[in-house]
Amino acid sequence: MNKFSKYIRKTYNKITDSIAFYPAIIAIGFLLLSWLMLEFDYSQTGKHLKSNFSWVRLKDASTALSIVSTIVGGIISLTVFSFSMVMILLNQAASQMSNRMLSSMIGNRFQQTILGFYIGTIVYALFLLSSIRDIDSGVYVPALSIYLLLLFTVGDIFLFIYFLHYVTQSVKYETIITRVHKKTLLTLNRVCNAEHPKVYTAPEIKGQTISMFSSDYYQGFNERELIKFACEHEGTIQFLHPAGAYLLKGSPLLVFYSTKQLAEKDIKKIFIPIDFYTGQPLEQNPYYGYHQLAEVAIKALSPGINDPETAVLSIHALTDLFLYRLNHYIKTVFRDKNDVPRIVSVEWDFEQLFGKCYNPIWYYGKDDLYIQNALAHMIVQLKQADTEENHTALFNNFLNKLKAQKAENYQKLL
Repeated sequence: MNKFSKYIRKTYNKITDSIAFYPAIIAIGFLLLSWLMLEFDYSQTGKHLKSNFSWVRLKDASTALSIVSTIVGGIISLTVFSFSMVMILLNQAASQMSNRMLSSMIGNRFQQTILGFYIGTIVYALFLLSSIRDIDSGVYVPALSIYLLLLFTVGDIFLFIYFLHYVTQSVKYETIITRVHKKTLLTLNRVCNAEHPKVYTAPEIKGQTISMFSSDYYQGFNERELIKFACEHEGTIQFLHPAGAYLLKGSPLLVFYSTKQLAEKDIKKIFIPIDFYTGQPLEQNPYYGYHQLAEVAIKALSPGINDPETAVLSIHALTDLFLYRLNHYIKTVFRDKNDVPRIVSVEWDFEQLFGKCYNPIWYYGKDDLYIQNALAHMIVQLKQADTEENHTALFNNFLNKLKAQKAENYQKLL
């Protein structure tokens, strides 16, 4: 794997995650369709149909131009209005919840598909405008293509009606929270493929510490290419930080255990399969989902918003994710085809993640009995689900803290 292939992979991910990706693909499809329809319109079969069936023929080019021009203007207005409405709702969601949630909203494929149909219809119509010939014979007016454009226009109007309903529903807080919850759960289901937590014991040789060349977010690695690198250099790569960590220039990133020391050129090569970029892609790192839900709960409890019900919804979704993590474990040891450990990654363990998510929520909502009761109800259920009692002490400590705070709140009311 070279730098060019890594650049291609990163560029591909940026393009496919863009809000313009689906609309661009659909618009290209409409452009090809317009060319095919025009070919059919001016073919002998098309001319024969228009000659024998007067109801599919437009007698003059001016009528065709008027129809297509009117449709283009109308669909452009529809598209602008739809984009404006989406932007307004996204701004509202970012201000009320978290701007980290915008990526999951912008990446909604249904919205992109609807906008793609609008843009595709415009592209189709503009292509038709350039092909209409101002001659007397109606068989040379692309009537069949124009009638298909009319069908697209009617379809766009119905799509717009449904789009209004869908967008207003999709920006509801419970809908956004559910979307983040489901995406995170899908990612957890993909990455939690270990039957039990594995403990890796480093070899009794001095490892070579590899540090960051520049400050950036460590986001993970390409498993196949990094295992290939480790095999070629007969060593094992042990990461020191979990994915998503922000590391400063010069901070240790990993330790390479081998009887051979890596040369300077090899140290540069080891960074190629490792990803560094900003952003919080839920599809790559499930812990971003935990943090986003916790952030929504914290922001909902701020004095400027004061929306405890939204905080409770986030707590419910967050607790369900912790329920999944109780008995599912993320793979941290990656082996080659000879079953030799080649990569050892670091993941947040249950208790660390629990403290990072629940403690800030408790701190911001400790004076709210509504939030305290919701937290206690969820933690009790987690404790009951922990049949192996691996985290009983953690749950008991948190419940005792909630109980003491609740007693203090009652004393303030007296």
